[in-house]
Amino acid sequence: MDNELSALNTIFTEFYYWVTVVLMFLIHVGFCMYEVGASRYKNHLHTLMKNTILIPLVTVTFFFFGWWIYWAFPNGPWIFEGAGLILDGDYGANTLALPWDPIMAVNMQDHIMMVFWAAFLLFSWTAASIVSGAVIERIRTSAFGILAIAIGSVFWVIDASWGWHYNGWMVKMLGYHDAYASGVIHAVAGGFALGVLVVLGPRIGKFASDGTPNNIGPRNPWLVVIGLFLIYTGFWGFYAACNVPIIDVNGAAAGYGLKEGFSLYTATTIYLTPTTLSGITANFLMSLAGGLLMGYWVSKGDPFWTYSSGLAGIITASAGNDLYHPLQAMIIGAIGVFIMYKMHYWVERRFKIDDAVGAVAVHGYAGVVGLLICGFMLWGYPSSAYEGYAAINPVGMAIGAVIMFGLLGFLPGWIIALILNSVGKLRIPREAELAGLDYNLMEASKRDQDSHAAAEQ
Repeated sequence: MDNELSALNTIFTEFYYWVTVVLMFLIHVGFCMYEVGASRYKNHLHTLMKNTILIPLVTVTFFFFGWWIYWAFPNGPWIFEGAGLILDGDYGANTLALPWDPIMAVNMQDHIMMVFWAAFLLFSWTAASIVSGAVIERIRTSAFGILAIAIGSVFWVIDASWGWHYNGWMVKMLGYHDAYASGVIHAVAGGFALGVLVVLGPRIGKFASDGTPNNIGPRNPWLVVIGLFLIYTGFWGFYAACNVPIIDVNGAAAGYGLKEGFSLYTATTIYLTPTTLSGITANFLMSLAGGLLMGYWVSKGDPFWTYSSGLAGIITASAGNDLYHPLQAMIIGAIGVFIMYKMHYWVERRFKIDDAVGAVAVHGYAGVVGLLICGFMLWGYPSSAYEGYAAINPVGMAIGAVIMFGLLGFLPGWIIALILNSVGKLRIPREAELAGLDYNLMEASKRDQDSHAAAEQ
């Protein structure tokens, strides 16, 4: 009987993560539509292709080394004692999550690893897509490919290993808690995008001669709206993929007001702290509602910011949505939207940053605010199911926010962009930008066709 129950649990878990991957695919469909709708007609095809090419680039690199980074670097490295750097796997020392390991393929001894890998891969696509929206209409496709690999298969994975891993040093030492990735994906990608934008510079015509910003609004609002609704929908899968579907959490029971030794089978966060799908469903919807309402009010009914603010509301509350009351989730989502909206326009005017879709604000600023609020609202709660880990606290969450947005986000994005810019490979030429990136794509395609025709003759 025990064997049958174990088999059913394995099959259920495998199918559970498979469904989350299918739902999260809609996030990327939404990003493609959203970014194309936000770009000008002369750049539609390039915007779409840029966001499409990240799929194979990030998928292949995440298979070869991104997944290994998650399992290999929970220590930072060397920050905390214990397993780290090179993981000793079930199939032999130093092999788990390397591309040639048996667990990374069809394996009748393991039904979980690769469907879990796929869920993390879709997180990686999301991180790269966040950067993609911010830099539309002026970046070289080759440069974006390099940046997509960096954020999608390296830097967000490092922060996941540090702060979104049951053995991560930030969880152990800082009491970092980020159940649905306010910081681990959104703040780090927003910070990375800001670092790139500082070097990339604004689009031609974004700022007047006196420095006043001009509004380059979306050219297809319907695509923007449908894209964002698809992102909302895919976010259901995102939330579910951040959970372990069913586990006995008696080790963490005492920290949640339950009797010691009490056996409780429930869904948990990635830290194995208990939550319920029922509770996070309510919190997801209430944080969405709080974001939409605040976005509508603070932007005076601007459709672009209203819909974007729904996403920002969810992102702000995500760090603690495993435990918030639904009213808390709504209020926290609204607070995050107000702050990120004001920050976007202050940074734009003060530093002449041209964030084409507000990605730094919606993901980066909202994510940081969410981490800071979580530190206060969940102060004293266990950060993990394991004994001896630091409890959630404001200082640890603030340090975590700096690490996510600054150390692993802004700094690498800025450095890589500087290197690409120094060799003339970051931004398209001025004449190409004025003509439109689609024109240049078509010309390149025509030249290629002509050369093939000439060769055949």
